[in-house]
Amino acid sequence: MKKFFADIKKDIQFKSAGPGKKLTEETSARSEPVQSSTNRPRYALTEGAQRAGAAALARIEQQPKPKVHTSHDAIRNQVKRELEAEAAAQAEQVKPNTAEGSQVKDSSCLSVSGVYFTCPLTGATLTKSEREVHIKEAIFMRFEEDAVEASVMMMHTFNKDRDKVKAAVDIISKYVDNICKNPSEEKYRKIKLSNKVFQEKVRCVEGSREFLEALGFISTMLPVEGQEEEEEFFVLPEQGPEALEIMKDRRDRLQRGEPVRAVLDRQPQALRPSPNAQRFELPPEFYNLSAEELKKEQQQRSDLVEKNSMLRTKVMREKDEQRERRKYNYTLLRIRLCDGNLLQGTFYAWDRLTVLYNFVRESLVDGWQPFELIAPGGQKLLESEEVALAECNLVPAALLTFNWDSAVQADIAAARGNSPALLKPELLENIQTLS
Repeated sequence: MKKFFADIKKDIQFKSAGPGKKLTEETSARSEPVQSSTNRPRYALTEGAQRAGAAALARIEQQPKPKVHTSHDAIRNQVKRELEAEAAAQAEQVKPNTAEGSQVKDSSCLSVSGVYFTCPLTGATLTKSEREVHIKEAIFMRFEEDAVEASVMMMHTFNKDRDKVKAAVDIISKYVDNICKNPSEEKYRKIKLSNKVFQEKVRCVEGSREFLEALGFISTMLPVEGQEEEEEFFVLPEQGPEALEIMKDRRDRLQRGEPVRAVLDRQPQALRPSPNAQRFELPPEFYNLSAEELKKEQQQRSDLVEKNSMLRTKVMREKDEQRERRKYNYTLLRIRLCDGNLLQGTFYAWDRLTVLYNFVRESLVDGWQPFELIAPGGQKLLESEEVALAECNLVPAALLTFNWDSAVQADIAAARGNSPALLKPELLENIQTLS
């Protein structure tokens, strides 16, 4: 603290030397190396400057001492700044570009607030940007309950290259097979971590080490013949018959493993009859476009109109349509029911018609009865066809029409049209009105 005050004194001395000397000192500081405090030239202080300096020091001594941040504080603050910067960058990336002079749409005017997902491990509702981090945290939490299950999830979820995962699973399975066939052979229960195959095929796969440890392998430093230094090995203690059967079961669990993926929340919503049923205002998550591509969207649509006016073959038109459909990740569909109410849901653009039919079926009171869905333009959508929604031109949004099968319609007519409510009560309880 004395040194701190001493520096303040020297600074006061420097400032009180006058404008001319201050300028000279600053100029020399820029052109020459910085001098130590002991070599700095000293200037005589006037009586007034000394009184001002003493008053300044008195004020400083009365102020509370600044908090000294530990290294943990610094790291925590740095991580916080990085996460905030990353979140801001992601928000900026998904922000739609609007035409010059236009205004950003109010979120309250959107047909749906966004795209949401459900974590299959925790049941939490997540945004698109939250999915990966939340699932990783949920998998790490599983280690306390079942290390084998958690490590299997790690291998199949954390690694995007499925071929690499399969290669690692095959090699680990081979380790287990050799141990089970030769339980007393020590060489099969030792894995040299510097081994080329292990390095290139297993170690590079995240979660593989955790799975081997869950099997019972222990990291051990062992001498290597012809080397002065020891190397790291994974060593498995000799296993009895019962333990070997458990190892086989864990190997099978690894082979059956699947990636843990967040499930799309379809956000089923009942809507009252509305003349605005065909009006859709979608958030940017529905588009598989970068910010620059979104900016060019309007121009591309103008070009498409011009192309349609030209003479083109059927193959050329189909290629353009496929390219257009690939712009969308999701689609928002509304189904107009016989009573005028609407059923709305969110789907992947590549979901099959079967998914759509099951969604409607699960929302109806009498979903077991046969019905059909009609696309815009009168095209009947057949559940039996293995066709994606995008291939039916149902992206990024569409209004469909629901009709009962002719036999069901006949029964309704015989009952003089007094049919019960179509949608389940839990949907009707939260019915909304389109703005």
